[in-house]
Amino acid sequence: MTLLGLGERSRQGANSLGILPEFRGVLVHDSLSLYNGYPHARHQLCGAHLVRELTAAAEDHPGQRWPVQIRWALAELNKQAVKARESGLTEIPPERSRIYLESFHHGIAVGLSLYPRAPGRKQAPARNLLERLRDRAADVLRFADFPGWVPFTNNTGERALRPVKTQVKISGCHQSEDGAAHWLTVRSYLDSARKHGLSAFEAIHRAFTGNLWMPPVALNA
Repeated sequence: MTLLGLGERSRQGANSLGILPEFRGVLVHDSLSLYNGYPHARHQLCGAHLVRELTAAAEDHPGQRWPVQIRWALAELNKQAVKARESGLTEIPPERSRIYLESFHHGIAVGLSLYPRAPGRKQAPARNLLERLRDRAADVLRFADFPGWVPFTNNTGERALRPVKTQVKISGCHQSEDGAAHWLTVRSYLDSARKHGLSAFEAIHRAFTGNLWMPPVALNA
């Protein structure tokens, strides 16, 4: 499903859609702190964002191997997660994941040894990244623990937002908040229908002929 709404990038804006305050699934997101305030949810830090940060660290510190090692470990774990999912497995066999998990944690330990904490709150960007990887390792690696239903990235959400960003870039903003909100409702409907196999034409046709597409309802057993 896709739900797009109008609001600020803040806790209040996120809550305005009415989903996150009681959300009990896994949130796949970047490291924006507002997502940490939802106690019922579990988290998966977006692997694509982490890979970009590790790539930047490798470019900033070309003589150090830890960013490349951690990035490699995450990429290989993602490959194993895809294989497990395609094979119908609920977990990655331990013998396939062990070497990559060890490389992940070893890379963090090496990096932290190179960047001891400085006095005060302000730390080097590399130290901040390494501490996040260490302290939130469970949220970084949840995709490997549950390969059948936790994705490595939030690319699906990013793809849903891309047409919105393109619209703003090409045509500018809407003239009113109501117009923008209505347009986002239509985008939500079309993208949700697409995820269930309907083309945009078919979804629009059904809406205008009194046969509005509705998502299937999940019933408890």
